[in-house]
Amino acid sequence: MKPLGIILLAAGLGKRMMSDLPKVLHHLGGRPLILYPLRIAQSLEPQRVVIVVGNGAEGVRQLCGDDGITWVTQQEQLGTGHAVLCARDVFFDFRGDLLILSGDVPLITRTSLAELLRHHSEQNRIVTLMTASVERPAGYGRVLRDSSGGVVGIVEDRDATGPQSVIKEVNVGIYAVSPRFLFSALDGLSNRNQQGEYYLPDIVGIASRKGEGVGTVQVEDTREILGINTREELALMERNLQESVNQRWMESGVTLKDPRTTYIEEGVLIGKDTIIGPNTHLLGRTVVGERCLIDGSAYVMDTRLGNGVRLKFSVVLTECELDEMVEIGPFAHLRPGTVLKRNVHVGCFVEVKNSLIGEETKANHLAYIGDATLGKGTNIGAGTITCNYDGFEKHRTTIGDRVQVGSSTQLVAPVVVGDDAYIGAGSTITQDVPSGALALSRVAQKNVVGWVQRFRERHNKKQ
Repeated sequence: MKPLGIILLAAGLGKRMMSDLPKVLHHLGGRPLILYPLRIAQSLEPQRVVIVVGNGAEGVRQLCGDDGITWVTQQEQLGTGHAVLCARDVFFDFRGDLLILSGDVPLITRTSLAELLRHHSEQNRIVTLMTASVERPAGYGRVLRDSSGGVVGIVEDRDATGPQSVIKEVNVGIYAVSPRFLFSALDGLSNRNQQGEYYLPDIVGIASRKGEGVGTVQVEDTREILGINTREELALMERNLQESVNQRWMESGVTLKDPRTTYIEEGVLIGKDTIIGPNTHLLGRTVVGERCLIDGSAYVMDTRLGNGVRLKFSVVLTECELDEMVEIGPFAHLRPGTVLKRNVHVGCFVEVKNSLIGEETKANHLAYIGDATLGKGTNIGAGTITCNYDGFEKHRTTIGDRVQVGSSTQLVAPVVVGDDAYIGAGSTITQDVPSGALALSRVAQKNVVGWVQRFRERHNKKQ
């Protein structure tokens, strides 16, 4: 196999997206579009990778990085042919094959690209293009063939005549090509067309006129070759991608109660026999263990769930780590830095942030635990809060093992509560509590006998 070079086109303005953001930086399945073809391209182990950028070049470069990538800028957008020509200096001495990809065609697979390169090499072509047969070819360049079936050119959608416009075999925009032929052909391109641009597909006609056979490889699954030019197409692609992802997880032993409303990003991992309810979002680098139960309407980002975790209805978890058999919700919010050990229960309308909660500890109702460390077997009463912010800095609360914190308690950090301590309901704790002690901070209760009757009498006299 010859050495491989790759040119990835990412300079388009994306006018129909109606956005200030470069088209290739719009997200699909939680990742920018350009990362999909780039990762597939890099998996082919090329010797050289060139990304051609234009609009928003710095943002694209920051996203992709410089490792193994040569960046070329198309200063003026004059068409795809001109964009590829901008990469000529990088490949002036290259003796392998070039693979040309588009940054807005995200679902192309490694298998299809490998087949294109294999066919190109075995048939010893100077250019091989990927094609597809579609029922609605509008928007795509049509593949023109002669009476013997040989490819003689590509006509763009805007330039297609009546008979050409009904051709269903379309050009995908992915090519394997000899660099010597490519850059020679690009020098001969014309911009006499509806858009006044230099079309890369015109190299196909040039090869045909030279008497060189043009190779084609047809993709069977047309979802692979769909490009994105509008928000509507982006939404359609999102649906196609999500259907594929969800199907893969169901085939791997995960139950999705309503796949149509379950959103799982690429990169998420899920253990077998987990059950996921409707309207669930599993995003980023989330890992879900085996035998978990997610009731539904959960939003989980960059979080690790151990085996047997239960997420009750409508919970939000971001950058958290939950050990086995943890139970969360309903209506709970776990914020970044939360670590929950085995069998912890965090219940209804409880918020936890940047805290470590030990095994068997429970905070079942209406609590805020922030910047705290809680030991094993502790119980947090309803209405308890850690007062962690003094207006300038955050301070930490430490609660030991087997502590009973009464309802409506305020723990004013920094404060330490020792093992086996009890805190009376309604207390405001501003000093450390020794192990095994009972802490109370209440105003003595006063009962005024007969007060209600006298109050009502005074009120009635005013009527």
